Amino acid sequence: MFWYKRSIKAKTVIPNLFRNLTLKVKIFDRFVRCRNKFGIAKPVILFGGICAGLNLASCKPDIRQNETSYFNLNSYFNAEAKKLKEANFEVIKTVSRNGETETKKLKIENWPQELSLFSESDINKPSWKNSYKTTTSGDVTIYKALEPDLKTQEIIIKKHNQQIIYLMIFNVANNKLFQSKEKLTYYPDSLYIIRRKQHVRFLGTNDYLIEGKMK
Repeated sequence: MFWYKRSIKAKTVIPNLFRNLTLKVKIFDRFVRCRNKFGIAKPVILFGGICAGLNLASCKPDIRQNETSYFNLNSYFNAEAKKLKEANFEVIKTVSRNGETETKKLKIENWPQELSLFSESDINKPSWKNSYKTTTSGDVTIYKALEPDLKTQEIIIKKHNQQIIYLMIFNVANNKLFQSKEKLTYYPDSLYIIRRKQHVRFLGTNDYLIEGKMK
């Protein structure tokens, strides 16, 4: 196994870029996941093991809902993670931050974690039962948020013969200290893309890209 290292800046070598970018993305993802557990778009600043000190019940997903009003992203991506683990795909994974890019060929050991941003965009919560408008046209179904403060603003699902061709998810978060926009794209057994633009007050703006091509 080897690394392909490159940058959009001509002849610029970026040592250990993939490791550094991956670490930064993972740290941010931990922040996003903990924030999303509460179903709100407010940032929570994490220091060390703060989640361990919180009431564990508050970090658990709401499982009281037996019937779902919308397409269940959580169930779908849990099933996809299991399928991908069994298929043992080799993935060509690209990680980019502000145009500095690293590509690596690897096997994904933890698919639930790899697809966690997708599954955590699920909108099937009792409090959101009437918070989204559903529009279906042919094989395309769109779920659009009716409230601007909801994290997941739009989900687009394209099907053919009842099989999903692709999924697109648009997430946002806005407050005085932090703003972010995410576009998540998933083609079953083929490709997943995570694009994120985030601005943190006093720290500036960053653009992230994670792309996985399954082989």
